[in-house]
Parts: sequence; C-alpha cells; structure tokens
Amino acid sequence: MSPKIKQNITILSITLGSGGAEKVISLLLKKLVIDYNVTLVLFYNTIHFPIPEGVNIVILSKKGANRSFLSKTLDSLSFIMKYNRIIKKEHINISISFLAFPNLINGIISSMNKSVKTIISERGFPSDNVTSKLSLFISKIFYPIFYNRCDKLFSNSVHINKDLKDNFGVKIPMEVIYNPIEIPSLVIDSKKLNTSIDTLKVITAGSLIKRKNQIMTILAIMVSKLKYEFSILGAGDLHDYLKDEIDKNQLSDSVFLKGKVKKVNEHLLNSQCFVLSSFTEGFPNALIEAMAIGLPSISTNCLSGPLELLNENNEVNIKGGEFFIAKYGLLVNNDDHIGLSKALDYFHNNPEEREKFSKLSIQRSKEYQLKSIYKKFNYFIQN
Repeated sequence: MSPKIKQNITILSITLGSGGAEKVISLLLKKLVIDYNVTLVLFYNTIHFPIPEGVNIVILSKKGANRSFLSKTLDSLSFIMKYNRIIKKEHINISISFLAFPNLINGIISSMNKSVKTIISERGFPSDNVTSKLSLFISKIFYPIFYNRCDKLFSNSVHINKDLKDNFGVKIPMEVIYNPIEIPSLVIDSKKLNTSIDTLKVITAGSLIKRKNQIMTILAIMVSKLKYEFSILGAGDLHDYLKDEIDKNQLSDSVFLKGKVKKVNEHLLNSQCFVLSSFTEGFPNALIEAMAIGLPSISTNCLSGPLELLNENNEVNIKGGEFFIAKYGLLVNNDDHIGLSKALDYFHNNPEEREKFSKLSIQRSKEYQLKSIYKKFNYFIQN
C-alpha cells in the first residue's frame, strides 16, 4: 500500500506567547505534525511554548506584539495579503485560526480562496472579552460578517458558543472541544492531604490583571481566623497594587507574590488547595492543570469553564456569602470574598474533604488528556 498523502494545514495565531490559547496550540501541534504537513503562522515573533520538530514556522512581522489596537488593525491589512500568499504557495487545504484577529483574517481568506476549508476558534467569553466599548462595537459588526464566512467554529465552552450565537449573530456550525492537558509525571499523594494542619497552603496562577481578581482571595484570607500561606504565581500591571494591599492588611507573612515562574508544577505539588478567583474565563487552563496535579480546588462560578469542570455544567444557585460543594470542587459567586473565605475554611477544617476532592480532581482531569481531546479535534477537522 502506498503511504497516505498528508493534507497541508496552517495554524494562524498572533503569537505563541504564554497565554492559554497559545498553550493549546503548542499541545495540538504535537499531534497535528504526525497527521498533517503543518505550517505555524504567527503575526509576531513571540514564542514561549515549544514547537515540535517538523512544523514549518512563518513570522509575518518583525515588530513586537505590544502594539496599540489601531496599529494591530493596520498590521492586519498586510497580514491578509501575506497570509493569502502562504495559502497559495504551500497549497494549504485547511486553515485554522485562534483568537479574534486571526479569525477575522481567516474569514477574509475564505472569500479569497474558496478551495480552502477555514476553521476558527474562539477562546474567551466574547461579551466579557472586549477591552472597550469601541472593540465591542467593532466585534458586533465584524464577527457576523467574517466569522460566518468560515466553514465552522470550535471553542472551549458551551457558554462561549451560546454567546456567539445569541449576541454576535454567528450562525456557522459550532462545536465544543475542551483544552487538552498533558497528565503530569508527578501528582500529589491524596492521602497525605488527610492530616490535621495548622496552616493551609493555597496557590493560584495567572496574570496580575483585573480579570483574574486575586485581591478576592487576599481579602478572603484577611477575614478568616485560620492560618494560610497563599502563593500567587504570575506577573502583571496590578503587582504594585496587590503588594500595597498585602502590606496594608498586614498579610506579608501569609500572602506571597512569586512572579513568573518556570516550573509551575513544583509549586503546585507543594500546595494543598488551588483557588481560581476570576471574573471571567474562556476555559481556565490553570484550574484543570491544578486538578491534574491532584489539588482540591475552589473557583468562582464565572463564565466560562468552572461550572463545566467542577459540576459537569449543572447549574447551581449560590447564596451570597456562601459556597457550593460541587461534584469535583467548590464554587463561589464572583467577587464574593466572604463565600470564598468560608470555602477555604471548609478545606482547612476538613482534611478528609481535601483527600476526597484531590482524588476527584485527578479523576476529572483524565477526561482532558491530549490524546482524547486531539481525537475529537481531528474528527472535527475532517468531518
């Protein structure tokens, strides 16, 4: 038998920086390069995650990614022509894009190259994922025009797809394909969490920006009468603000700004509870990766992701100042530090619950292994 001829495929993204979408791309590339001839096309030369050998890399601009909205819009005009030339030169069969700007370009490409299958991927909750009223206005105009020119769309949440349909007029076929993870080689021994402790080691990971709302956890620890060590992994614009709040509330012995760290898993392994305090998410990589390590987890019931991860998307009603014991973790309302404080105290006071939810976290995370997620992704591409 003659070997199967591989199709030519492009992955289009702004960068391969340290974001959640970029990590998903990096993981999927490991499998895609086996089944396809893959060209990774980046707007800007920012590469944080590894790229598998065999992937053809094309950078469209020598300029940095840290540019204004207007500059990026102007850049996009040249990117359209450059990307179209790549599509023709590499005889691309399938063009897949991640995030809004690349998705809009893919929509234009679909009109210029009728023979190319165009697939777009929305990674954040659209109604909450715009930076200003202007960008929301632009999204309301251009999403229906250009997204609907593509063949199909996949996101990482049922809530994202519903928002695109209800509020942005997207009518093309849509599917949910959750973020893949690689199961870590080392996980927490759940039984060791079932011991009485004086101080509970809590951890979170994410950029220090308003959307991640780390101050909520700091306030939750402040009002609790129990002892905590809270490590915040990540950097961002709110570093000085958070440091001032920690100092002002005399929590410098309890809350630690660790900055960007390379070996996140080592910090997770040395913790006993994970907290996600975000106002909004696309699909929280940090949460599922903490669960894969075996950490019992608490999350805000924000759109989107946590309800799907922790309670199989079954709706919950949480009273103000309280928390909900979900199937795979604890849920609290957005920006409710009192409810979060009670949830933290629940894990602090109940070591058997820490062991129980540690085991459940590991169990749940196995459903998101790269092998099984890629199988669904590849089927989606081909059908």
